[in-house]
Order: sequence, then structure tokens, then C-alpha cells
Amino acid sequence: MAENRPIAAAALSTAVPSLAPDEVGALVSRLYGIHGSIKSLVGERDQNCCIETADGRRYVFKISNPSEPVPVVDFQIAALEHIARVAPELPVPRVVRTLGGRTHDTVTLADGVRTTVRMLTYLDGVQIRETPRTAAQRRAMGTVLAKLNLALRDFTHPSSTHDLLWNVSAAPRLTSKFDAIVDAPRRALAESFMTRFNEHVLPRLASVRSQVIHNDYHLYNVLAAPDDHERIVGIIDFGDMLHAPLVGEVATAAAFHMTGCADPFEGPAQFVGAYHATLPLSEMEQEIVADLMATRHLITVLISEWRAKRYPENRAYIMRHNPAAWEALSLMADLSRDQSRDRLLTEVRKGQANEKHH
Repeated sequence: MAENRPIAAAALSTAVPSLAPDEVGALVSRLYGIHGSIKSLVGERDQNCCIETADGRRYVFKISNPSEPVPVVDFQIAALEHIARVAPELPVPRVVRTLGGRTHDTVTLADGVRTTVRMLTYLDGVQIRETPRTAAQRRAMGTVLAKLNLALRDFTHPSSTHDLLWNVSAAPRLTSKFDAIVDAPRRALAESFMTRFNEHVLPRLASVRSQVIHNDYHLYNVLAAPDDHERIVGIIDFGDMLHAPLVGEVATAAAFHMTGCADPFEGPAQFVGAYHATLPLSEMEQEIVADLMATRHLITVLISEWRAKRYPENRAYIMRHNPAAWEALSLMADLSRDQSRDRLLTEVRKGQANEKHH
């Protein structure tokens, strides 16, 4: 694992490729025989474009960050192909092969640097963040994530254990980023949550399940049907996927449901309750899921503050989750670990009580 360490930081500290639309069009035409209009899509590490053909078909063309190792790209492609095989009903992108039958190809950028390109089908739908939040929608999201995790349970790949800064279970690696937080009370708040992680989560991680997880299942990466916001029609952006504790997946996803209700735990509790009904969390996982929810907010503030200083031109995108993460940490700092855990697990416990009665 250690020899992969430099990759994680490199992928977040190498500039995103920036091919002009006509260059993208020429590449897509040469590699895929597909011609269409090109629209840029935002991304943290890669250059992503939507290609729309004259007959209305749409694709996502991805030009990887040059620091992204080819085996990691292979891993992401293999995971999508595995899901298509074992759970074809799940709404994930499909891999589009080149004219030569390849799942990806290598191209040389203008500065002579080589990188990987690939194409996926484009999923129609509206980002959850653009829709009114409801309890039924949060439960639908929890159920679909559990089904995705069940589909990935038996999936293995040699590059699945690659190192990634966005991994809640490896939060202590970000200790050096505390310097990026200028405000002293905020830095103290962040440090207190790192201490909580080290004392209460780290000793337990060895005894919880690990598998390949999506690791970025949030309101930007889940799509709802335009005419029914409680029906999930797309899961996108598998770029942060890795082999890690399963409970980290649940906590990461639940963390994004703290806004939108008067009670910040109401949304996460609905989400976790629905997840647990499909893929039950063990007692040990239930014990640390709220801690890891806080850890997701912690790594969000650490990575975003550090990266915004390095890439001021991409600041708006980098900082989009930052204010909500600080707010969540402030809220959770006022509660004990036990209070946070119990409030998060209200629906799980209700479900367990109902099962006993039946």
C-alpha cells in the first residue's frame, strides 16, 4: 500500500487537462467513430465532456488527469462492467468501447504528456441537489446505495486498494493539512474531530467489513427522474471508488443529508434506516457510523481548504461542500459521541424493534 502513497496527492495536485472542443471532437471521431456537439462538464481531477450526436444520443468522454495511474482507470471500468453483469437493473453508466474494441485508450496531450481516455453512456436525470428533498427520496437513495454495495460485494481488482485522500477511514493522513486552516477556533474544532477518530474509530476499523465502495454517493452524483424525484435513475462519478470499510460508504453518503431539515439528524437517520433495511449494519458498524459521518465533514474541510489555496482558479468548485461541512462539525461538536450515534440510528433502532414485535 505504501508504494501507492504519492498517487493520491498527485491526482489532487496535477492540473486538470484542458483540450479545446475541436480537439475533443477529433479524438472522439477518431477513436469511436462518433460525431456530435461537445459540452464541458465539471470535474475535480479529469476533463469531462458531454458528446451529443445528431440523433440525440449522449455520451461522457473522460480525459484522465495525467497523474491517474492506468490500473486505477482499469479498476473503475472493471467495476462498471461487473455491475452491468451482476445487477443490470442498477442505473450506472455503461462502458463504450473504441472502434478497436478497447475499454480505454492512450493519447498524447499538447505538452507531450500521455494520458488515458474513455467513454461512458450519459445518464439522463436531474441531480438530487436540484430537487426538493423529501423523506421518501432519502430512503430511496439509501436503498439504492445498499443495492449498489451488494452488487460490488464480490468484486475484486488488483488496484482497488489504491491510495485516495477522500477515504474517511484513512483520515489521519491529512493531519499535515491543518496548517491550511487559518482560523484558530476552526482549526481547534477540526483537531478535536481528528482526536475523536483516532481514539474511537481507528481501533475498531480492523473488525468491520471492507469491500469496494463508490465512496462519493452524494447529491451531485445521484440522479432522479425529472417527473418523479423519489425515483433514482442514475449513479455517476465512480472516480473516488476504492476498497475500504463499508461503514465509511454509509457515513460518507449520510453526511450529505444533514441540511434541509430542522433537525440535522433527521435526513441522515432516514437514509441510514433505509440502507440498513436492505443491507444491515453490524453492531460495530452502528457504533462508529456517526463518528465517520463527522470524519467525512472533517476531510472535506481539510482537503478543500488546502486545494483552494493551490488552485484559486477552481476555488468555487473545490469549496462547494466546505460551508455545510463546517456547519455540520459545529453542530456535532455540541453533542457527545453517544448522542450523535443514537440520533443517527433512530430509524435503524425503530426497524429492529418492529422486527422483534413481528
